[in-house]
Amino acid sequence: MFSMAQKKEISQKVEELLLSYKHPEMPGEKVEFHLKVVGKESWSWADIEPNWHFENKEPGVNLFNELNTK
Repeated sequence: MFSMAQKKEISQKVEELLLSYKHPEMPGEKVEFHLKVVGKESWSWADIEPNWHFENKEPGVNLFNELNTK
């Protein structure tokens, strides 16, 4: 579910939102989070993590998700 570009966009926006709260218990950068989005089918889901997790490695790509993005 979601293309790699969409996951990166979601990740960026989540990190920006979390950092915008400037909560004293939050780090000033590189927020650690894991977002699980559940789709309408049992096989439809997406795990979204911070973009910086993938600085030194490329995440796996699901071709179906890449082709079904508008």
